[in-house]
Amino acid sequence: MHAPSAPILCSFSNPDELVESLAQFIIKSQKEAISKKGRFTLAVSGGSLPHQLGGLIDKPGVKWDKWQVFYADERIVPFDDEDSNHRLCQEQIWSKVPIPKENIHTLDPALIPAAMKGDDEDALEEIADAYEKDLIREFANKDSARFPIFDLVLLGVGPDGHTASLFPGHPLLSEDDRWVAFISDSPKPPARRVTLTFPVINHAARVAFVASGANKADTLHTVLDHPEQGLPASRVRPITPGQVYWFVDDAAASKVEYPKTPFKL
Repeated sequence: MHAPSAPILCSFSNPDELVESLAQFIIKSQKEAISKKGRFTLAVSGGSLPHQLGGLIDKPGVKWDKWQVFYADERIVPFDDEDSNHRLCQEQIWSKVPIPKENIHTLDPALIPAAMKGDDEDALEEIADAYEKDLIREFANKDSARFPIFDLVLLGVGPDGHTASLFPGHPLLSEDDRWVAFISDSPKPPARRVTLTFPVINHAARVAFVASGANKADTLHTVLDHPEQGLPASRVRPITPGQVYWFVDDAAASKVEYPKTPFKL
């Protein structure tokens, strides 16, 4: 097996330029996917990422009806809770574009109440299994691989180097079988979540991290300049021919020594 490709770091002088370039990159990924197989599969995380997808609103060329969207991770809370990634995405992007509701794959809302309470992990297992089955329905027999091959996975990175809900030092970092796993002890609240696993993320055709602001500078320095420290974001290295990109602003990249690549489609 070929070694993973090195990350491609694109740094932008201001957040608006980042958002616009990210939108162009997503549309290019979408066009290539639709031309190959008639659909575009995307996994997206929460945090500031939904806001940074705003460059897609009113863009010509976005075939929203061809999108199949999953969440790279989700907090096990009701959809109207402020901690819900689905709520965040709904408010920031999905409610503003003509994407069919059935093309957005959420956790099963009927399973959330039981998964939120009690010490029994069976309910957490059930909600993670149900989401994995949703992925299997979308990907099985369409992509002949052990793991689903997303066209694009969009991720953020936390100050501790976590991405999706894969946290430093957590046993989930070594999960190599499941597509979707639950976590009941997230160091960042809320404690109960589901997340895509590294094998799924690293089978994607493209992964793009998005980070902005000086508060991300130390984290990016560690992730990109010292991958040997093994922070979760450093461990996102898609299998060839997959590729990982970093879309960051100059403030976030201010301490990074890793070489930058001029953005071009």
